[in-house]
Amino acid sequence: MSRPFARITTALLLSSLFAATAHAAPSPEGIVVYNAQHESLTKSWVEGFTKETGIKVTVRNGSDSEMGNQIVQEGAASPADVFLTENSPAMVLVDNAKLLAPLSPATTAQVDPAFRPAHGRWVGIAARSTVFVYNKNRLTPKELPKSMLDLAKPEWKGRWGAAPAGADFQAIVSALLEQKGEAATLAWLKAMKTNAQPYKGNSVVMKAVNASQIDGGVIYHYYYFGDQNKTGENSKNTALHYFKQQDPGAFVSISGGAVLASSKHKEEAQAFLKWVTGKGGQNILRTENSFEYAVGQGAQSNPKLVPLKDLDAPKIDASRLNSRKTVELMTQAGLL
Repeated sequence: MSRPFARITTALLLSSLFAATAHAAPSPEGIVVYNAQHESLTKSWVEGFTKETGIKVTVRNGSDSEMGNQIVQEGAASPADVFLTENSPAMVLVDNAKLLAPLSPATTAQVDPAFRPAHGRWVGIAARSTVFVYNKNRLTPKELPKSMLDLAKPEWKGRWGAAPAGADFQAIVSALLEQKGEAATLAWLKAMKTNAQPYKGNSVVMKAVNASQIDGGVIYHYYYFGDQNKTGENSKNTALHYFKQQDPGAFVSISGGAVLASSKHKEEAQAFLKWVTGKGGQNILRTENSFEYAVGQGAQSNPKLVPLKDLDAPKIDASRLNSRKTVELMTQAGLL
């Protein structure tokens, strides 16, 4: 007579314990974010998320390649719960190592399908457009290159610059590789070795253009808008040329967010990415001065930016961007 009752009691007890675990309070140590995004933007996201949820966030900053390679090296022992990137190739590197957990469908559904891979293991959190920054005193609009590929022509020798060692430019090359193939990419890179002046960072490229050291350079759009929003001293002589026409130089790079499969705080980590891709996180892109594009469904970007829909960017599957092959080709071309 007592055994059925004991079984029922045990079942109820286990059910209660499961429910209590499912709705447990956030862990006191919070989550660890390996951050390769701009520190100021991530700081705003973290502050907004913690204020709303009470969940503590510890941020460790580094570059795309640094953070991505560190996670791969740490493997299942990584202390990271969340990985944020500036560009998608570093995210693809970690994903290919089978180190990412599936994201909540409620999170991925918040982001425009153009800015997230279909597999759902990472999601876009922001975006940036490739542009040609040029010196208005040295080039007229009619003299601008029609395509980024035109920069390989002899007439551009010594007249343009880029930051080949940076993750930003390597993402652009990764997209070129995906769009045009290995042979065309290597040929363009070899011509770049002859034609372009190398600099350390996009902001340095823009400064060189502004100072008339070179006529133009390949960078991301927000360096210009960020400087204009301050004193404009490093961009006053420059303007931006958008290649459009689905040109390789119109590539829009996706900043990614993911939860590590090894995370011990998956519920809080998932909540963080849901917040970043939701109204609160995406609104920060519109109202603050990161000047990166919002990628959430229906989200508005900073009104100073050229609308995403008007960029006519090439359709690139961000989950296919190959950072290893890109580095290999750039090394072969003598750029790294």
